[in-house]
This record gives sequence, structure tokens and C-alpha cells, in this order.
Amino acid sequence: MRRPSTKKTAKRTAKRTAGKTAGKAVRAPDSDRDAGPTSEGGAKHTARRVGAPRAMRYASEQLQELLGRAPESVSAVKPTADGWQADVEVMELERVPQTTSVMATYRVTLDAEGELMAYERTRRYTRGQIDRGA
Repeated sequence: MRRPSTKKTAKRTAKRTAGKTAGKAVRAPDSDRDAGPTSEGGAKHTARRVGAPRAMRYASEQLQELLGRAPESVSAVKPTADGWQADVEVMELERVPQTTSVMATYRVTLDAEGELMAYERTRRYTRGQIDRGA
């Protein structure tokens, strides 16, 4: 059903559809049409997989909450069978000059909805360190 563009058109459409819908189930409004199943309280329970940008943001936010340190960047993100896995770079110890600050890489595991399931520190290094090519 198309949405009416003016109030007058809305009234005419409502009158026309009132006769057609008598005795029939009335369809939900457009905003709730594809929302998925809801519980008795009205809360939605659709498990929808978040995209890569949102997974990166969730990984950073939730890791910051646990560590109490702001992540500097997300260096990797990849989908898994159960959700997402991301590598997040965090400054663990600030030093002067900055190239000697101690950094750490944390591997963060998220479920399909973006909730943090696990994390582990996989590497510590100085900010000025360059990975050697293999």
C-alpha cells in the first residue's frame, strides 16, 4: 500500500480501504512490517549480523570499556562462522619520545550481533617498531 501524500488523500484512502478491510486482518504499519518477531513485552529478537564497519566500532568500544584505555586503531577485521574477529591496537604505556611507547594488539571475538565474546592480547611492541618482512 502506498502512503498518501496529503491529509485529504489520506482521508480518501482510509475510507476506500475501510470497506475492503472489513472482516480481514489489517496489515501492520510500514515501519514494523519487516521488523521480525517480538516477545510479549514488544522487544525484538531478530539476530541480524552486523556489517564490518559496525563490528570494528563495537570491538573498539567494548574493549575500551574492559581495559580502560582508548584503542588507537583496528588493524584487522574478518568474518567468522559465529560473528567477527578483529585485531585492535591499544597504547599500554605512554613514553617520551612517543616512538618508545608500548603498544599491544588485542584479538577481539564478537558474535553475529556485535557483542564481545572474548579477547586476548596477542602481541606487545614499541610504537616505532616496524614488522620485518618474511
